[in-house]
Amino acid sequence: LKPTISLSHFPILKRLSLSFSSRSRNGSAIVSDYPLSRKASVKLIIYHVTVIFLHYVETELSLCALSYCLSVFFPSLFFSGCAIIRPPRDGGIRYRGLTQEQILPVDYEIEYICRGNRVIVGPKVRKCLPNGTWTDMTQHSRCLLLCPRVWTSLENGRVAAKPPGPPVEGTVLHYSCHAGFILEGRNISHCTKLGKWDAPKPTCLCECLSKKKLYIGALFPMSGGWPGGQACMPSAQMALDLVNNRSDILPDYELELIHYDSMCDPGEATKLLYDLLYTEPIKIVLMPGCSGVSTLVAEAARMWNLIVLSYGSSSPALSNRQRFPTFFRTHPSATLHNPTRVQLFQKWKWTRIATIQQTTEVFTSTLDDLEQRVKEAGIEISVRQSFLTDPAVAVKNLKRQDARIIVGLFYETEARKVFCEVFKEKLYGKKYVWFLIGWYADNWFKIKDPAINCTVENMTEAVEGHVTTEIVMLNPETVRGVSNMTSQEFIAALMSRLGGKNPEETGGFQEAPLAYDAVWALALALNKTVAPLKAKGRRLEDFNYNNHDITSEIYRALNTSSFEGVSGQVVFDAQGSRMAMTLIEQLQGGSYKKIGYYDSSQKNLSWFGNDVWIGAGPPADRTVVIEEYRFLSQKLFAAVSVFAGLGILLGIVCLTFNIYNGNVRYIQNSQPYLNNMTAVGCMMALAAVFPLGIDGHHVLRPQFPVVCQFRLWLLGLGFSLAYGSMFTKIWWVHTLFTKKDEKKEKKKQHLEPWKLYATVGVLLAIDFLSLMIWQIVDPLHITVEKFTTEAPKEDLDVLIQPLLEHCSSEKMNTWLGVVYGYKGLLLLLGIFLAYETKSVSTEKINDHRAVGMAIYNVAVLCLITAPVTMILSSQQDASFAFASLAIVFSAYITLVVLFVPKMRRLITRGEWQSEQQDTLKTGSSTNNNDEEKSRQLERENRELQKIIQEVNPHHISQICTLLLSNMHFHILYS
Repeated sequence: LKPTISLSHFPILKRLSLSFSSRSRNGSAIVSDYPLSRKASVKLIIYHVTVIFLHYVETELSLCALSYCLSVFFPSLFFSGCAIIRPPRDGGIRYRGLTQEQILPVDYEIEYICRGNRVIVGPKVRKCLPNGTWTDMTQHSRCLLLCPRVWTSLENGRVAAKPPGPPVEGTVLHYSCHAGFILEGRNISHCTKLGKWDAPKPTCLCECLSKKKLYIGALFPMSGGWPGGQACMPSAQMALDLVNNRSDILPDYELELIHYDSMCDPGEATKLLYDLLYTEPIKIVLMPGCSGVSTLVAEAARMWNLIVLSYGSSSPALSNRQRFPTFFRTHPSATLHNPTRVQLFQKWKWTRIATIQQTTEVFTSTLDDLEQRVKEAGIEISVRQSFLTDPAVAVKNLKRQDARIIVGLFYETEARKVFCEVFKEKLYGKKYVWFLIGWYADNWFKIKDPAINCTVENMTEAVEGHVTTEIVMLNPETVRGVSNMTSQEFIAALMSRLGGKNPEETGGFQEAPLAYDAVWALALALNKTVAPLKAKGRRLEDFNYNNHDITSEIYRALNTSSFEGVSGQVVFDAQGSRMAMTLIEQLQGGSYKKIGYYDSSQKNLSWFGNDVWIGAGPPADRTVVIEEYRFLSQKLFAAVSVFAGLGILLGIVCLTFNIYNGNVRYIQNSQPYLNNMTAVGCMMALAAVFPLGIDGHHVLRPQFPVVCQFRLWLLGLGFSLAYGSMFTKIWWVHTLFTKKDEKKEKKKQHLEPWKLYATVGVLLAIDFLSLMIWQIVDPLHITVEKFTTEAPKEDLDVLIQPLLEHCSSEKMNTWLGVVYGYKGLLLLLGIFLAYETKSVSTEKINDHRAVGMAIYNVAVLCLITAPVTMILSSQQDASFAFASLAIVFSAYITLVVLFVPKMRRLITRGEWQSEQQDTLKTGSSTNNNDEEKSRQLERENRELQKIIQEVNPHHISQICTLLLSNMHFHILYS
């Protein structure tokens, strides 16, 4: 058998368009499209049965045997050419010209190509042979990943690759060093299926070197928004020198710093991070600086199996262990400032604050945490402003919304912009307190900045008195830590390394102790991992980006770190953040003064008591609004009360007079009981003046609703009695004496008093029921009206909030509408009736003209007073004066008009005797009808006298006769 013979090379395909109905290994197929002869059909059936059987067996030997047998027994089915074959996995075939044929001609060449960065291993080009096979079919072609070629060379050494060729999957490299050099690392490395070597590249070190290097990749911001690397990089290098010279810390290793300037820019840091990760040597730890760069590095480190140790990032977002599982920092989180701020807010009794922030993740996260903490403490953030580059609008909004206690979260360069706007808006001084971050340079507000147009004097004036909260970055105590150096000695050594630079002009000077302690924390952690790794047969120099065991040991060692550094006790919490105390400082006279410390873990505030304020003390957290009630003028109340009291006395006099002379005929003819009711109603209305003038100046707030109800009942019932009795008189006068002449005789009947009393009773009952329903359904209560705040005359940081108490109910306007509508109609009807009866003369109600006059006055005063008092309700003095004087004048007019004429008549005419006394004197008594007839005769006599003066003399005798006759009747009736 010839195993290289392939199938499906049948000339019958051209003649009969046949193809396989089932696929073979090389992917060809045959179907029958044309009728065959009986002999050809039999051959084809035998062929199909054999192919189907061998398809299930699927052995290359069987297929080859079939091909050979068919070529022997059915030579007419074959012709010269090769079938298309499958490309290797992860690869394809490049054809020499386009073709639609399934059978390629002899001498036709195909070329294998691979996808991505894979390469061909085996024959790359195959050629079709006359026997229907391709060249080199015994050699497989595969597309394999290429491992980095840098492993295939070794400085000061040799590399042997097996098998030779490109370093692809399965390639094994054997390393050896030249004479005089020692191989550091594994001497063998395998290329894995992932296209990576399973071991780091070894190095050939000179036998004279005894220490192996461990590399730290660092990003120091030497420039940019926060040039913290200017002091942090020399500080870290100083720590490395001390560590490398210690024999008790990493004695077999030397730490080396590979650093770049990130400019505190995540975009720039991305490029530098790529260089750190993709260039030799391998870095065992990454050390980024500012928060934005640290976030980027920590995000990438989890994919590269690297520990990240930051010295200058404070973003609270970095405390997320799920997102940044290998991140540590010696710089505490910015949220550590917030417990201190809340403690100060509570100390100075502030319950309302405002915030302004730069829109970056670190400040947004810090502010979110602050908002949660102040909410738990019962403190309100009334204003929250943010800006990207220009803070002008945000500062104006703070001013507009009366922000007093302001927390500012922004970088140093933006702080100068903010306070330049603060100076312009006058948002500083004794009324304001600013809380800033404490890691600015001490003279940050004096640095000339072309981005602002404020002078140094302007800035100094604007920032005076602000408070900073700053993480304690330098141990205040004289203690020698793990580096055998006190914090004071560290500062002296750092100043020497900086070459005499001004610390205030050196970026990151305050954070330098944190960078120093970060290197020591890393060195101590690496030193702690040596023994556990040795027990596992591993070494620190074996670290690579795929080695989880070494990373886990470093993580465990860092997580349990605890030592005394130059920045204080270095301990990491569960989120990898540094735990530290907070320093509180205040800018006093242009320089920062320490005013206290706060330990958030112990909740202990150490206060020095040397805080200084521009005003008398800490300012208020808002403009203090003093509520001041507007009370009625006591002089006005006293004056009106005197008039009301005199009116009540007048009412008592009138009532007494009316009762005493109740038997006098003239008084009896005026319906004295109705006059009594009028007097009592006037006195009740006058009495309502007193509760009308009583307010919070005289009674307590719980008692005020009682006063409200009292004034309503007195005024309502007093009006009903006084006006109702007068209205009753005028109503019945109009009813009985204003009819046509032909109906007068029917109406001249005696007026029964009970009808008058019943009418008054109905009016009184209507008022009583309406007031009772009002009181039960919607009782009066006290309401407070607020007015626009007013500035006091004195220069005080307060505003006056005028308040005015009112008697009101839930549906006050509805009730007033019903009452005013009913009373108004009654008043208008009274005016109409008074007008209609002005010319009526009757002795049954002999004072109805006076009653009409009183109704006129009362109606006019009431119709004017009611709407005016509603308009003037917010002016307590004017409203009270208008309403009370209307009541007083109405009562006075009513009493004077009704009672004074009666008093005058009785006094001037002497008609004091009663009807019985008059009978004793004359021996006879007269009734009301006789008196009326007598008065009618008197009127007739007066008319006759006028006629006499106008007529001729020859009629005098006739007139005299008539006059004598009238005199006779007059004498008779008298």
